[in-house]
Amino acid sequence: MRYFVWILVAIVVVIVLGMGLQVFALVAIGLFVVGNWTLCRYWSRNIAASRELSHKEAEIGEVVEVAISLENRGRLPIIWILLEDLLSREALLPPPGKLEVEGRRVHLIGLGRKARMRIAYRLRCRGRGFFQVGPLVAEVGDLFGLFRRYRVLTAPQYLTVLPPLLPIQGYDIASRRPIGEIRLTHRLYEDPTRIAGVREYRQGDSLRQIHWKATARTGSLQCKVYEPSYIAGATLAIDFHRDAYPDTARAELAITCAASLAAAICAQRQQVGLVSNGRDAAERIRAVSWGTEYSSRAAAREAVEMSPAGTRLFPVVIPTMRGDQQLYQILETLARLEPGEGLSIGQALLEVTPWLPRDATLVAILPAAEESALSALGTLQQHGFWVTVIVNTYEYHDYAVAAERFLSQGIEARHLRDEFSITQLCQPYVLP
Repeated sequence: MRYFVWILVAIVVVIVLGMGLQVFALVAIGLFVVGNWTLCRYWSRNIAASRELSHKEAEIGEVVEVAISLENRGRLPIIWILLEDLLSREALLPPPGKLEVEGRRVHLIGLGRKARMRIAYRLRCRGRGFFQVGPLVAEVGDLFGLFRRYRVLTAPQYLTVLPPLLPIQGYDIASRRPIGEIRLTHRLYEDPTRIAGVREYRQGDSLRQIHWKATARTGSLQCKVYEPSYIAGATLAIDFHRDAYPDTARAELAITCAASLAAAICAQRQQVGLVSNGRDAAERIRAVSWGTEYSSRAAAREAVEMSPAGTRLFPVVIPTMRGDQQLYQILETLARLEPGEGLSIGQALLEVTPWLPRDATLVAILPAAEESALSALGTLQQHGFWVTVIVNTYEYHDYAVAAERFLSQGIEARHLRDEFSITQLCQPYVLP
């Protein structure tokens, strides 16, 4: 618009000064500028596009095909279009990144009237995560570089790369027995489906407890004795605060460990759940009106990227239960989990304590025996929860220090040193 204002001012000045030929020249220039502006706007508004992903969930090592279809809906050919299918910096940096691009995401093309075109590239998944693919940003301009328009053509799509699963061998993490049902040494509550025997009637016993056949046989009131409830499965608690893991590799090891434990427990058809003080990356999705035009490519990128990190004030929780979809839901959540900046793991555990089942082992994956975590886990242990800690550190000395502090609370600790140690986590072992 600034071009039009200056041309109009120049025409008025020329008319006032009585400069006839200059008026015609300025009018011609004005028409030229207006024509280019109109043409650029027409091209921008007549480009349509769509994107397809071969699949929206993948495992590490898989390749996802990205296909983009373009169409010029106008009656005039478009001289040039610069297209870029945006990917987040987190996915690409540092090279080769968690997503490796095979092919070209940026294209400079021309498009004839009513023409269609298909372009494609591939994404090789090298790390778990939740990634925004797109949107597609188009830059259109006139031949003389006077005008450029930037338009977001498609809504983004989201690719979930699931964490790797490693086979876990050995014994149950709480009892050193094969993963499965484990009898408690103290009663949480009695299970009416499991009768252990009979005893003499005592004042206050419910009529529902009376064993009528035994009563008839002995001639005196007999009551059923039930077996206590059983420990089955686990609730996994992951410390995923941003300060917990300066080393990204350690954070990814914690995710792999949790995913592998969840898979092993679900394979035995036991209940499993998840608690973390991290953040779900899906919460960073922005609601943007697609098809909007922007003043620059940088403005378009900034407007459509996922929002930056924020403070989560409530833990990420998947209730502990059985079910065919439970493992899938946990793996999806672990894929999207990002470091949080809100609650410590101790605060998160205290926040969800009312919802923690007592008939499942609480398995906490922590980088160290941090004070709030030690206090929270010790409190849960004293209140009758079965607690086991997995210390995620490479150094034996750091593990020994943490294990000693947890042992003072009556909590067993295991050492998560590397990927191989995940497969051995449930094996009986002694401190090195």
